[in-house]
Amino acid sequence: MRLCLLFLVLLAPLLSRGQNAPQAPAIGLRDIDYVGDGHPRHTLDLYLPEDKGDGKPRPLVVFIHGGGWSAGSKDGAQPLWGLIQGTPYAGASINYRLTQHAQFPAQIHDCKAAIRWLRGHAKEHNLDPDKICAFGMSAGGHLVSLLGVTGGIKALEGDLGQHLDQSSRVTCVMDFCGPSNFHTFAGKGSIIDVNDPKGVLAKLIGGPLKDKGEMGRYASPVNYLSPDDAPFLIIHGDKDNIVPYSQATELDAALEAAKIPSTLLTGTDGGHVFFGAVLYQRMRDFNDRHLSGKDVQIPEGAVPSK
Repeated sequence: MRLCLLFLVLLAPLLSRGQNAPQAPAIGLRDIDYVGDGHPRHTLDLYLPEDKGDGKPRPLVVFIHGGGWSAGSKDGAQPLWGLIQGTPYAGASINYRLTQHAQFPAQIHDCKAAIRWLRGHAKEHNLDPDKICAFGMSAGGHLVSLLGVTGGIKALEGDLGQHLDQSSRVTCVMDFCGPSNFHTFAGKGSIIDVNDPKGVLAKLIGGPLKDKGEMGRYASPVNYLSPDDAPFLIIHGDKDNIVPYSQATELDAALEAAKIPSTLLTGTDGGHVFFGAVLYQRMRDFNDRHLSGKDVQIPEGAVPSK
């Protein structure tokens, strides 16, 4: 079964349960063209808190969807809505070009262009340009990890949009079951064959990994770490058979070795994508610590996967 289809099958029951099906924030600006070229995948939705609070600029959580880089859209933003519901944070959900439109690095070029647009329009929407969390799941987890560790790397910045004077760096990253190293992906219990010429990875990097090894390294977040990178919250189920749990432990260890703050939350008996009250609270605490400066601790280790 293709990665994108399995992702949707696993996520659908979660979002159909009333207590876990958050509603979209009341104020939303949809289909904003963040590049200016009219491409339907160069659009984002912006969600602004209805409560103006004290009038100070709002920190922002940017959601990047999954779907094996070949499916999904910004419309699947329920995880973002649940995360920012009842908080002072604004939210954005972005589209990016899928593999049927372009190969890597187009996807990260798009994500960086979206961050630059949001930063360039921060004052207009009362957003804090220095407080941006990137939150992504599965393929989106891969892309937010790249956002967190490749700030200023010219080859991955691209030249899209009218805000090239703006930084694409993010303040912190929430990587939910994203790939981190394609060269250690195979043989770890995943149903994905990295050497399948018709597989999701081949469509991303232009061919099977055995033939596109350099491109596989180019697309792997673990190869870009430096001490000034964003703090990470890594969330991964220990029974994930799509993106192996070892991808999370490898990235966590590499971040710590590079002196980058990293917290790993392991979903007990968790598959590919899971949610629960404990996990949501840890995620909110992470944002409160890094976006609002609150002195809150995020315990590392196991979390319930339900």
